[in-house]
Amino acid sequence: MARRQFFRTLAAIPLLALPSAAQDSKKKLHIMMKSAWGTDDETRATFVFNHGLALADAGHEVQIFLLGDATVLTRKAVVDSVVPIGWPPLKETFDKIVAAKIPVFACGACSRARGVTEADVTQWGFKFGNPTIFVGLVEWADRIITE
Repeated sequence: MARRQFFRTLAAIPLLALPSAAQDSKKKLHIMMKSAWGTDDETRATFVFNHGLALADAGHEVQIFLLGDATVLTRKAVVDSVVPIGWPPLKETFDKIVAAKIPVFACGACSRARGVTEADVTQWGFKFGNPTIFVGLVEWADRIITE
């Protein structure tokens, strides 16, 4: 008797829980990643790059905006020395970011205040950002992730 009741209950469960073709085709999102974390916390500083890369690998369009202390992460000497806990060295992640052609902007005013030069930024194919570019990214984005 209990078994019959179980099977009746099981048969009444709608099949909505099964993935449909519409659910399989995920929407490609425009995602803006923003970070101000610098070398004072190397692990946290790399999240914007690692998570941005993971989102791009999942098929989403990602753009990264660095400001404040995060702009020093564009210096080659810094990139070569940052090794986060539990994640690959920043140099490996940068190589993948560059290969994936993920646009990265470093706030120009923040960079200049920290001695970051245009050569530091452009060696990776990154660009200086400004408030107009920042606003453009915010307007472009479906999601904004602040790390």
